[in-house]
Amino acid sequence: MSGAIEANFRRIPSEVGDLKSLGHSPVVDKWCDERAGLVLVTGASGEGKSTTLASMAQTIANRRSVNIVSIEDPIEFVHSQGRSLVNQREIGSDARDFASALKNALRQDADVILVGELRDLDTIQTAITAAETGHLVIGTMHTNDAPTAIGRIIDAVPKEGQQFVSAQLAWSLLGVVCQYLLPRSGQSGLILATELLTVNSGIEACIRAGRLSQIPGLIQIGRADGMHTVDDSLIELLLADRINLMDALAHARDPNFVKENFQQALKSQRKGWFAGILGK
Repeated sequence: MSGAIEANFRRIPSEVGDLKSLGHSPVVDKWCDERAGLVLVTGASGEGKSTTLASMAQTIANRRSVNIVSIEDPIEFVHSQGRSLVNQREIGSDARDFASALKNALRQDADVILVGELRDLDTIQTAITAAETGHLVIGTMHTNDAPTAIGRIIDAVPKEGQQFVSAQLAWSLLGVVCQYLLPRSGQSGLILATELLTVNSGIEACIRAGRLSQIPGLIQIGRADGMHTVDDSLIELLLADRINLMDALAHARDPNFVKENFQQALKSQRKGWFAGILGK
């Protein structure tokens, strides 16, 4: 009703799960061991980006002895120190904005910097510079797939500076994980599907030359480097009977590809099952 008070509540668990239990690839866990570079965690609002960021922070804190600075708006998860020194800062109470908080973190000898959102040019440029100068920077963005995240960063820069930023990004970016939360099949709760991009020589060349339209194809053929598309992730979840086909098609980049490959995989599974029965 007009003039009525409304509220939106988000349940924050007291403990965040590890990356494997959340449904992430070992590649995401491996990024937690990197000494420098930029990692982007992307997805629409409510797709679990903050949870992934918190899990990566906790993984690093438990595994390494480093100085971690987390810049958040607002602070949702309170991290234990583990083997590291963890300093959490909230926009509004501890810092004016993301850009100024990020610059202050660089002055305080941070090894790992977590940025709640890369939302403006100043923050983006500072994050890339930090990644270039020996810091591991992990930040979130609101984009619906991995290639779009790269394009969003480049497009945030004035045209005359885009070539320079593309070169910086090609050199410093470690990878992008884009998240999608889908209803579990036959039970309550949500399950994670992802699109994963890791920067190899082909991806690096595309970023440097501005050939971003070629990146989806390179993700499709990049399984050896740990990459997969959201469609690959959805098919895997379908075959494990963890999501239903209608939800998968609603989140697919190419619904026909998902439907056709899922049906072909089911036929192959059935043939294998019948062959096993006949063999006995």
